[in-house]
Amino acid sequence: MAGFHVRSVLVTGSNRGIGLELIKHFIGKPNAPEVIFATCRDPEGARAQELKKLASKHPNVMILQLEATDSASIKSAAKKAEAHLGGTGLNLLINNAGVMPPSTLESATPEDMLSVYNTNVVGPLLVTQAFLPLLKKAAQGSNQKGMSCSKAAIVNISTVLGSIEKTPETFSFVPVVSYRCSKAALNMLTKCQSMGYKQDGILCTALHPGWVKTELGNFQPNVQVVMALSRES
Repeated sequence: MAGFHVRSVLVTGSNRGIGLELIKHFIGKPNAPEVIFATCRDPEGARAQELKKLASKHPNVMILQLEATDSASIKSAAKKAEAHLGGTGLNLLINNAGVMPPSTLESATPEDMLSVYNTNVVGPLLVTQAFLPLLKKAAQGSNQKGMSCSKAAIVNISTVLGSIEKTPETFSFVPVVSYRCSKAALNMLTKCQSMGYKQDGILCTALHPGWVKTELGNFQPNVQVVMALSRES
């Protein structure tokens, strides 16, 4: 992205996989954000140790506890972010946290479907609602024309598996029905957000990062995390 620069960014699910690599990516940029909020479910857990090491070495990284399916947790994180930003607003929100449990047409249960939908769709909705005032503040305080990540933006990490048109190309070897349905719904949520927040000057988009080698993308991935990020940035 030519001229890409954000003062502040928040990434959910940043203790592993794409989320963690996004944090590393932002840290390594020549014009790194002044504030990088890295959120995860359990900042003190074993899976957050690498993130904690990064934060200890980079003062612009602030770890926030945030469970994307817990309204109280989300609101608490938003209040802490607001206090830390000191009235400047949040430029970029990346809804990355998600789950992809095994699921077929035969094995899927109501509990499976609802649990995945709650994390992959309701989660981004609730997180965006909580941080929307900060995004609006960033947009209002910017002198940039049009919409961009440098001004105010919501990026929802989606997948080609949520594409109805592309389903015939991938369904036979990656069924994951609950995940597919949830990401199709996330794509619709993103489109609704783009329409609803356009007047506020907030860019809203969904990104397919590629078939990335992470704990979730374990079906013969063909893209390393860092390669996917380089392609999208």
